[in-house]
Amino acid sequence: MKRYPLEVKEFIKDHVSGNTTKDLVKLVNDKYGLDFTESKMKSYKNNNNLKSGTIKGFPKGQGTKLYPKEVRDYINLNHKGVGPKEMTQLLNEKFNKSYQKKQLDAFYKNNKISSGLDGRFEKGHKPTAPIKRGERRSKETEFKKGLKPGNWLPIGTERINTYGYVDVKVADGMKQKNWKGKHIIIWEKYNGPLPKDHVIIFGDKDKSNLDIDNLLLVSRKQLLIMNRNKLIQDDTELTKTGMIIADMHSKILERKKNL
Repeated sequence: MKRYPLEVKEFIKDHVSGNTTKDLVKLVNDKYGLDFTESKMKSYKNNNNLKSGTIKGFPKGQGTKLYPKEVRDYINLNHKGVGPKEMTQLLNEKFNKSYQKKQLDAFYKNNKISSGLDGRFEKGHKPTAPIKRGERRSKETEFKKGLKPGNWLPIGTERINTYGYVDVKVADGMKQKNWKGKHIIIWEKYNGPLPKDHVIIFGDKDKSNLDIDNLLLVSRKQLLIMNRNKLIQDDTELTKTGMIIADMHSKILERKKNL
């Protein structure tokens, strides 16, 4: 068994409770730049008689560093009818996280969570008969040209979504993709298209403060480090300093991995 510094051993001992082996591996590797695998961590835990106390399935009322209690509770309450892809977006918006779909795919699978979306019709469902060439729907069910649904809203309409962000309608239609965050629109007005794998955060955490100086561009990697280390503050200048610290964390980890 590889010998690890006392600091690493103490960290594992302090964080083993309530964390799955997979989460513990990520915590240790991210903090110390080590190469723990799940099998190595299981062996280490067994050799040192360490127990996580986690249970199989969805740990009721129990959170981890990667999936805090409020995140798990949200998934538990809202997963019906919501697949991993949509859940990823919801969590990132609501909790200012940077989860990726593959992480939620694994979370759903490991915790035996089913959205109930299997692509099949429910029993008793009768699909609408297809229209044959030359046929038309009845006048009662056919949309008239220029007719708009009762809940139609014009382009440019603003709303506050359930997560507190201001959305702007940018295209006709009823789908979510026709709305865009106003903070993104303002940032892009000054800086051009939002780069891939980047997000805009509010420097003072105030989602109603749309001043361009308060809208900060961070990579999802930066955001992950900033969230873990609570580097997003109520003051824009402090948050900017947090971005610099996050970059330093990232470089230190990269350097340790390359040693």
